[in-house]
Amino acid sequence: MPAGSEVLSVEFKVDLLRPARGKSFLARAEVIKPGRTLTVARGDVFGIADSGQRELVATMLATIICLRK
Repeated sequence: MPAGSEVLSVEFKVDLLRPARGKSFLARAEVIKPGRTLTVARGDVFGIADSGQRELVATMLATIICLRK
């Protein structure tokens, strides 16, 4: 979002898929569709076991709006 703009949530959907277990966690997010006003992004959280194996524990889809000053 541009500097000086305000960001408001339009919609959030979070799916908690399984208990969050692991030695550590990794979160990844990406913008699916950037827009001048509305932007859609998604994110995933993985639990990482001692063996290094990753397991998806949560996923999110968000729509945000940019209010330019």
